[in-house]
Amino acid sequence: MKLASLKNGTRDGMLVVVSRDLTKCVEVHSIAPTLQFALDYWRIKEPILKEIYKKLNDNDLEDIKVFDERLCESPLPRAYAWTDGSAYLNHVELVRKARNAEVPESFYTDPLMYQGGSDSFIGPKDDIELESLSWGVDFEGEVAIITDDVPMGTSVEDACEHIKLLMLVNDVSLRNLIPPELSKGFGFLHSKPSCSFSPVCVTPDELGDSWENSKVDLPLAVQYNEDLFGNPNAANDMTFSFSDLLSHAAKTRTLCAGSIIGSGTVSNKLDGGAGKTIQEGGRGYSCIAEIRMIEVINKGEVKTPFMDFGDTVKISMSDKNGNSIFGSIEQTLVKYEKE
Repeated sequence: MKLASLKNGTRDGMLVVVSRDLTKCVEVHSIAPTLQFALDYWRIKEPILKEIYKKLNDNDLEDIKVFDERLCESPLPRAYAWTDGSAYLNHVELVRKARNAEVPESFYTDPLMYQGGSDSFIGPKDDIELESLSWGVDFEGEVAIITDDVPMGTSVEDACEHIKLLMLVNDVSLRNLIPPELSKGFGFLHSKPSCSFSPVCVTPDELGDSWENSKVDLPLAVQYNEDLFGNPNAANDMTFSFSDLLSHAAKTRTLCAGSIIGSGTVSNKLDGGAGKTIQEGGRGYSCIAEIRMIEVINKGEVKTPFMDFGDTVKISMSDKNGNSIFGSIEQTLVKYEKE
């Protein structure tokens, strides 16, 4: 099943069921006005929504509308929780190596995770508005899950049952603000502004056999200024599965329905070593920071700048037949102007 939230002048958008080919949709206000409402009553609402999804794909409904990704909010325009992991240790290893630091052994058994702001996500086609390029603006291509209510202490083995929806993420990061924030020993705040999610979120069964062991075994395509910047496989080199991340997030607290957990920057090794650019025969990168770290490691200096105003990023994922699964995040960095 595929779901989206259309802009309608409210904070939470209007829930619609979207066809498998992303061309049609149908409003379901009488069943669930918002995605959060559907998640709050998921056991009751999911079977009804799935039946509508079947009829929509069979053209067996009235009031079917054309689906336009440009009219979408992020599936959850705001959420009760947004926690982002760092499941791809290749990314962490590169960060550490670039500054001649070792990766602590605990990082390979205990997931890294932070809790970000979740009160105002950006729409998937909306501009990224920021005041200063001196902050070091970067994109991060990720995959994320949405949960139902998760009991505290949920085991890794039971966690998969609480994964109800998946979507893509652009986790906007302000790289030059990260070091001073982390040096305070209290985590991210200014360096992690509002992020965005794909137009459509999907139930795990939509991925077929590409969803296995709580991982998405498909490439994540990241285009930067219309050039393919990265195409890493989201299952390869994923040290911690989504079940691992979910269980970690619920260690000391219950998770509310509608909680979002991100994978962290999708990052692949090449022949056991750090990745390479697409042009060099590698999988490329899901963020600018990673290519900059490799430049430092290999050449001793950075050559690739962070984003400039007017730069664009597109993040998408296709199934094994080349069909778009989630629609695409397509954004332009622009200067924020106070009203």
